[in-house]
Amino acid sequence: MNQQHTDERARIHEAMDRLLAGKATASNGSLTVVALAAEAGVHRMALQKRHADLKNEFYERVRKETQQVPESEKRLRETVAKLRKTLANKEAELQELRQLVTNLTLASAVLTQGTHAPTGTVPAPDNVLPFRPPTS
Repeated sequence: MNQQHTDERARIHEAMDRLLAGKATASNGSLTVVALAAEAGVHRMALQKRHADLKNEFYERVRKETQQVPESEKRLRETVAKLRKTLANKEAELQELRQLVTNLTLASAVLTQGTHAPTGTVPAPDNVLPFRPPTS
């Protein structure tokens, strides 16, 4: 590691301590990666890419020291819950459509089978009209 990398890591650790103590100087004090990056004076993507271990450490400390779940994790959990609900609805709809296809296939088979039956074997009730006129 070069000196710049080591300095960035030290600044990030100091920024973590300030944010968790509630003594933010360069950010809004929220317990997010954006606030941590602003507090440490590093670019957010540097924190996400080069110092991912420190980002994870920060979120772990937030969980342990403040007994709260990070905001990004809350949003992800909400999204997962919505997606699970959507998936369950889609599964129910798919099952319903499969049943409908089965019923329509059976109805089609019955109707098709009825057209090949010899005429006159089963008398039709008076209130039933055939789809096609009988062929002579």
